[in-house]
Amino acid sequence: MNAIMRDTTSIREQLTASGAPFELDVLTTVTGEYRVYKHAPANLAEVMRQSRRQSADCFMVYRDMRWSYNDFNDHVDALASWMHQRGVGQGAHVAIAMRNRPEWAAAFVAVASLGAVPALLNSFGQTGELRAALEDINPCLLVCDADRLTRIGLDYLGDSTPIIVVDESPADAADNVHAYEQVAATPVQTLPEVMPAPEDTALILFTSGATSRAKAVVSNHRAVCQALFNIDYISAFTAMTSPAAIERIQAMGRPPVILTAVPLFHVSGLHAQLLTALRAGRRLVFMHKWEPKAAIALMQQEQVTQFNGAPSMVMQLLREADFHTEAVKGGLAGLGLGGSGLPQGLIDEVLDSVSEQLVGNGYGMTETNGVGAAVSGDLFRLYPDATGLVSPLTEVRILTPAGDEAAVGENGEICLRSITLMDGYLGNEEATRAALQEGWLRTGDLGHLGIGGFLYVVDRLKDVINRAGENIAAAEVESCLLQHPLVQEAAVMGVPDEETGEAVVAAVAIVPGEALAEAELQRFVAEHLASYKVPSMIAIQQETLPRNPAGKLLKQQIKQRLMS
Repeated sequence: MNAIMRDTTSIREQLTASGAPFELDVLTTVTGEYRVYKHAPANLAEVMRQSRRQSADCFMVYRDMRWSYNDFNDHVDALASWMHQRGVGQGAHVAIAMRNRPEWAAAFVAVASLGAVPALLNSFGQTGELRAALEDINPCLLVCDADRLTRIGLDYLGDSTPIIVVDESPADAADNVHAYEQVAATPVQTLPEVMPAPEDTALILFTSGATSRAKAVVSNHRAVCQALFNIDYISAFTAMTSPAAIERIQAMGRPPVILTAVPLFHVSGLHAQLLTALRAGRRLVFMHKWEPKAAIALMQQEQVTQFNGAPSMVMQLLREADFHTEAVKGGLAGLGLGGSGLPQGLIDEVLDSVSEQLVGNGYGMTETNGVGAAVSGDLFRLYPDATGLVSPLTEVRILTPAGDEAAVGENGEICLRSITLMDGYLGNEEATRAALQEGWLRTGDLGHLGIGGFLYVVDRLKDVINRAGENIAAAEVESCLLQHPLVQEAAVMGVPDEETGEAVVAAVAIVPGEALAEAELQRFVAEHLASYKVPSMIAIQQETLPRNPAGKLLKQQIKQRLMS
């Protein structure tokens, strides 16, 4: 083991030793023994209480809105009081469906403060996706913006489920639809100080996975809180392994400000940005929608010090001349790439042009609450091809196709075991059994373990396309295409794309003798699925698609033909 690896091992031992801030303990549960951080919070309600700040300093920015910590507290208290009056309490499911904005955060904190379960819908989803998610979680309350309410449909929702709507309510809204502004004016009352058990459900997130319908991932309080504490560990570890970068940050003297462009309904937005900012007292600047020039203008205006985004977002920023100025790049403390299997061109460009900042990468899933492996600062520059050092909470196995453990450096399916794993998929025991086997999560990702505990993710075994940081189930897009009356077969694939990492492409076989334009079929998909799932190219043919003797589509053959 070389000197740098001896140093990292020593620092990890120092941080996790008995009496240290990130002291590790062993916890025995019904599913076995797990490493845990001894000093992590017990539940999300406790996190909300510990995070509360009384301050007139700016906490959140969105368009022309500027909320101080006190403003945020007022909104949270009013929302929680209104919810409590209507019986929202421990274990109740509350759906949140809106774009990133301060009201989203206030709703989340209010729900969690009551010990209820925030169920976070994909705000990019179209009507069918949003309705399917609501069917899965059966919420006692929906908090949404006007756009999501229109997509779901008042007729579909009926008048039995209370709805809080941000922005203008529909003119024909029923009595169960309440304007956010009115709810936020609710007189604050004394609320119970709840203390959910660590094993109680804390959070429901949705993941595409490799199926045609998004799955509801259920996580308990211990899993979420251990994951949040692991982010603190990564920060401490990075600081100790990158002293020069930390000195630069301290010399800048800027208060920490995070530009948030990734969705809050993902762990990358919720855990690593919103909840981390809430706990640490950092300002959040929300973008209405991603656009690199607008992002740069906000970074300069708000003196942003941290940006974490999908690799495609970072690539787009680096290509803008205005990013490479003292007012923007010069004020950055850190840049997070947020994705495994980074394009070599992006790695080279980051190493060349972002030389002083803390640059980091990581690997995790919704099913792991984002915990897996991470690398940042000096270690990233030494090992830029690595996805990260495995978390102290996580055990990793690499399995060969035969089910045997792979040797060091040999690729196989990555399997993870951690206290941060989900409890399962809500109402989907079959999918839960397939994903969790004897306490190990079958990630469906291909990779290997290197010397020193570095994890390298090289590909995906699952039929999932990663476009600009968003996972897209090929089966979901295929299912949508097949709903068109003229489409008889459909194959959806991901192909390398310089801007987005992967692009969605499709080949379809239509009814012989009929005609169907590519643009028409793309519009059809856009009417049913989120815009980022619409194939950028659809090859339309009348002959059947190639299959093997077992009837399985030969996607590699189809892809090669499309790309030739």
